[in-house]
Amino acid sequence: MRGPESEPGGSGGGAGTGAGESRVQRRPAPAAGPLISETMDVRPMFQALHMAVDENITFFRDNPSETAKRFVLAFVKIQEHARSLEPTINNFSSVYHIFDFDMGTPANGYRSLMKVVNACLQHIIHKSRYVAANCRSVFFRASHNCAELEAYCMALTQLRALVYFAQRLLTANRHGNLFFEEDERLSEEFLRQYSTMHKGCFYGRCLGFQFTPAIRPFLQTISIGLVSFGENYKKHESGISVAASSFFTSGKYAIDPELRGTEFERITQNLDVNFWKNFWNITEMEVLASLANMASTTVRVNKTLSIPPNTFELPLAADPQLTVTITPPVAHTGPGPVHMRLISYELREGQDSEELNSFMKSEGSIGLDLRLKNKRAPLSRYLIIHFHGGGFVAQTSKSHEPYLKSWAHELDAPILSIDYSLAPAAPFPRALEECFYAYCWAIKNCHLLGTTGERICLAGDSAGGNLCITVSMRAASYGIRMPDGIMAAYPATLLQATASPSRLLTLMDPLLPLSVLSKCLSAYAGTEPMQTEDPNTQKLNTISMVKRDTSLLFKDLRQSASAWISSFLEAKRDSSVSTHLWACLRRSLAFLMRFLRLEKQPTFSNNLITDTVRQSVSEAAFSEDPLVCCTGTTKSKTCQDLGKHANVDKVTCAVGSQAALEEAKGLEVSFFLSNESEGEREANTQQTDIENSIPLLDFPEGFEPLRSEQPAAILKLQTSPIVKNPFMSPLLAPDSMLKGLPPVHIVACALDPMLDDSVMFAKRLRALGQPVTLQVVEDLPHGFLSLSQLSRETKEATAVCIECIRQVFLADPPPPVVRKHRRLERMPALPYEGKTPVAEREIGA
Repeated sequence: MRGPESEPGGSGGGAGTGAGESRVQRRPAPAAGPLISETMDVRPMFQALHMAVDENITFFRDNPSETAKRFVLAFVKIQEHARSLEPTINNFSSVYHIFDFDMGTPANGYRSLMKVVNACLQHIIHKSRYVAANCRSVFFRASHNCAELEAYCMALTQLRALVYFAQRLLTANRHGNLFFEEDERLSEEFLRQYSTMHKGCFYGRCLGFQFTPAIRPFLQTISIGLVSFGENYKKHESGISVAASSFFTSGKYAIDPELRGTEFERITQNLDVNFWKNFWNITEMEVLASLANMASTTVRVNKTLSIPPNTFELPLAADPQLTVTITPPVAHTGPGPVHMRLISYELREGQDSEELNSFMKSEGSIGLDLRLKNKRAPLSRYLIIHFHGGGFVAQTSKSHEPYLKSWAHELDAPILSIDYSLAPAAPFPRALEECFYAYCWAIKNCHLLGTTGERICLAGDSAGGNLCITVSMRAASYGIRMPDGIMAAYPATLLQATASPSRLLTLMDPLLPLSVLSKCLSAYAGTEPMQTEDPNTQKLNTISMVKRDTSLLFKDLRQSASAWISSFLEAKRDSSVSTHLWACLRRSLAFLMRFLRLEKQPTFSNNLITDTVRQSVSEAAFSEDPLVCCTGTTKSKTCQDLGKHANVDKVTCAVGSQAALEEAKGLEVSFFLSNESEGEREANTQQTDIENSIPLLDFPEGFEPLRSEQPAAILKLQTSPIVKNPFMSPLLAPDSMLKGLPPVHIVACALDPMLDDSVMFAKRLRALGQPVTLQVVEDLPHGFLSLSQLSRETKEATAVCIECIRQVFLADPPPPVVRKHRRLERMPALPYEGKTPVAEREIGA
């Protein structure tokens, strides 16, 4: 971990502790250490690499076997990449410090990228030395070790391309700035490069090589579960059946890293946001949740609450005689209850009151242990309001329960975790409205939560960190009581897939690929198309299959009869008529073959027809629109790589008409197909023309990164004005809004693609004179809080977050700031008497 413990004046002592609060004490944070020192000399590392590589080349060059030739080719390529990377890494080391938060916190995306390159080189050195020492042994597994070296050689090739792109970023950015808002073309080029570059090598044998070894087995388990889940997605009705099927199909991905990497790349490239919502929500299943709770801290209070959407008043911070009206959330779905979870290690006054129990959800429960301690503890002075992460699209407080229980014990403070509505069903600003309403309700009803509310800390990770900041900004705009501090773990502060050095790491990050990040951000912005209740995406159950096939059978028989009659009317188009005839009969034959359970398909003379029949019948029959085979092409949005069966280049002259070509293109099947209107087609064509006009990055002569063989749509830069709303992307907020924030404590990950979000936001706050700290933990991925019990490193990183919250609780209260509601700031002083409700203003007004 790196970074100062606090800014001057941000950690003053003095706050006394009352009964039941003796645990809230200052504790030293883990020792800090620089990511890559500016004075680090990489020459010894490259010398060791060249020595190991030369020794292996000398040995295998005289061996005539095929494996030996593969060894030599891999070592030669590694040596070529190393010679090109050495001067580049040395050049970067001279400019690292320009982009750091401060001298005590050396962290930015350029440092992180170079660290990943160094980690890859270190793995290659270790493997090369192992090969050199054991290649003469009879127990040496030549094929296995050769495959390992080839995988890391491919990874080094892609990292070299990222280093060249980082050089391009370095020449384009302003002094110390890690983002490029002014040059959208650079971000568009970044998205295009990502879409076309090969990524499977990072998800196979090299999975998680940049992270601490303790969590690599977990990442392998996650990747195997992901590709197995993706294979069975939409084939079963319930999550349990999907999980069970995934378990039985996971074996092949466990023993074949290359297959796992290919499938992982295909899934991340193509599946929609609903897939990720379902996959991440696996942790919400009762079985897994029960297992996690068994290993977590036992608490006396664990209630799920549902707060009705009622309007209430809160006093203004500047003048408690005046009030502001807090209205319930209304965006997108209208007024509705706000759900939350109350966790407390001790049973405190008010937490078992009838008033609070009246808000309990019917499926909720109160967790009371059996300790012989019936006496209620006094009200705590502290309260933690927590907003969970999940990319704004997945998870609830239930997924984050294990570490929240630990926080409740360590800090001896009640925790109120908000279950805000999720995108894409409830995009921005619904989540912000619900979180702000919950914050205001907690201020008004502290006595029910077991706290006096003397010190309130907002805490959240990832998307929750974003909500902590934006809720505070909205509280400042209302003029109500502000939280006493914010603890934001790896927050997202710029909700747009723009280029930055750290976001280059999305090419290899197994938990946060750029395509997934882009889908989540688009869903929260409301620009991700909804696919629920679409007939083309309905689950493949037996009844729906029979119903749809029966109707399609009769429909296609009618179409085939029409085509048969047309064959006698248009003698000049014999070949095209036969193609149309097959196109109409294709689904009918597929249904009959599946109904009769025919495994061996008949052979046809036409290559196109033969390959088409070999496709999975159920996939082809249920993912196409009934008229697709006759009316044109469709847009594939799936991970199912079935296009290889429709090789248009091999279509013979007998299928030479335009209709036949359209039919050949339409044979690519998918679980997620959507018909495009003419307007959408024209817009997509214009967008493609614009994208094709963007030149690819000019790499040095003789070098080209590996390109992906997986079909994927080019990612598009989000241009909707909503992403620049300061309540959505607080990094873009004006200075006047950021000056109202309380002390902010940011905990970031050095290898997190969102690292630059944290660094740049901390630099902005510091430039405005706002109290802010930035601490960076090493060798851990985005989302380490959910892995808090997995390893020693994740426990230490979690302890850093706990220490930040403790600083908020124990810091000297800042001097009162007279801040009026924004409407009052523009009004002359008047002799108000009594309560004066102030109407709620719209977000962003």
